[in-house]
Amino acid sequence: MLIYPQFNPVALQLGPVSIHWYGIAYVAAFLLGLAYAKHLARRHPAGGVTPDKLESLFTYVILGVILGGRLGFVLFYNLDHYLMYPFDILKVWQGGMSFHGGLAGVMLAVAWFAWKHQVNVIDLGDRIAPVAPIGLLLGRIANFINGELVGRITSPNLPWSMVFPHVDLYPRHPSQLYEAALEGLLLLIILAFTTRTSIRRYQPLGIFFTGYALARILVETFRTPEITHNLGILQLTQGQLLSIPMLILGLYFLHLSTRKQA
Repeated sequence: MLIYPQFNPVALQLGPVSIHWYGIAYVAAFLLGLAYAKHLARRHPAGGVTPDKLESLFTYVILGVILGGRLGFVLFYNLDHYLMYPFDILKVWQGGMSFHGGLAGVMLAVAWFAWKHQVNVIDLGDRIAPVAPIGLLLGRIANFINGELVGRITSPNLPWSMVFPHVDLYPRHPSQLYEAALEGLLLLIILAFTTRTSIRRYQPLGIFFTGYALARILVETFRTPEITHNLGILQLTQGQLLSIPMLILGLYFLHLSTRKQA
């Protein structure tokens, strides 16, 4: 059994300005993601996707992640509170971001950008999907540093079970690290491997959507749920429920990728 080391969520204090690890994770994810997406566009050109266009797109991607992530958290996880206190929606420094909301924001931004700049939206998505696990990896590590989104209580005999003293004194799954490993590192490796020599249309999108959904559905069984839905004999967390449409869409993309390419 391990003890959570109580990291300081503030990485650097410059007078009145606090630079948090979570903010550093976001900035690093966007910079690394842009560099990787531009590399894929140079190596596998298609559908009018160029490095220069990706640079222009990433401004909209950042807005999609932040606005979509915040509104997704409001709608999916705490709507009653924000209906009573609507100005709290603006208090992003208090935390509260939803991956699924951020994904929806990015999808809208990509679709709009592709239409405006006459770029094939699938080819664009196929060069952005391999980038997303970078943000997931760094974001989940930041969740762990912040000591948030802790796992469910487990046996102290589990060698890597962890006590989070700021929560309680029970051993818990370090579910943030499970998510970093599966949604982040493993998915990043799979996508890097499958795009190393060529990009088959729809395949990166299919792998990302399917891989993330399966990883999230699995890890939610170890993570303390914010909301649980009782659906007959099934009991699903909010994260699992929101991941099911992703799984269906991902499998459909994988099916399309097996068809003869035009």
